[in-house]
Amino acid sequence: MSQETWDAVDDYLAATLVKADAVLEQALAASQAAGLPAISVSPPQGKFLHLLARVQGARNILEIGTLGGYSAIWLARALPPGAGRLVTLEVEPKHAEVARANLARAGFAHVAQVRLGRAVDSLAELEREGAGPFDFVFIDADKPSNPDYFAWALKLTRRGAVIVVDNVVRGGEVADASSTNAAVQGVRRLNAMIAAEPRVSATAIQTVGVKGYDGFAVALVVS
Repeated sequence: MSQETWDAVDDYLAATLVKADAVLEQALAASQAAGLPAISVSPPQGKFLHLLARVQGARNILEIGTLGGYSAIWLARALPPGAGRLVTLEVEPKHAEVARANLARAGFAHVAQVRLGRAVDSLAELEREGAGPFDFVFIDADKPSNPDYFAWALKLTRRGAVIVVDNVVRGGEVADASSTNAAVQGVRRLNAMIAAEPRVSATAIQTVGVKGYDGFAVALVVS
């Protein structure tokens, strides 16, 4: 199997099951025009997150790592019509500006709040404000900080909440305990933390596609 095959299958799945979407395509185009890195989730992955949030019945969603707002649009669409909210955290001012514009274009200006600043600071602010509990959390930010983000996710969620972490396979490097890659070690610390945490039941799934070889961790808060 090759990246060419993975790309072809993703293109087929997106065309067949996800369908063309002008709003989402405009969000990606605006992100590209602004020079943002092309690291958004793929269309099938975006719909996967959307479906997970809908199955969970989420009304209060937290995203750590906004980028241009592509995944935020997918998650906002999972909220019940006329109800619920999305809080998404971004450290880069330019990214936050693009995301706000993309979310407004998608009709979520009054549903989605883009908070600018270091995620750990924003998470502490959310706790002080009593913003939780969140029903669904998507973590897709700097990988060395994954354990910190997961710890905050546990503080800000309730029993029955779902926490999803992106990019946990790292092209297979996650299996290499001797890796000197800070992102890989951040994921390994996250996995060890999840394994030792009695409040969650979790697994991780390997994925291939236009994003290459990677995967998601999915945790259910059980207590």
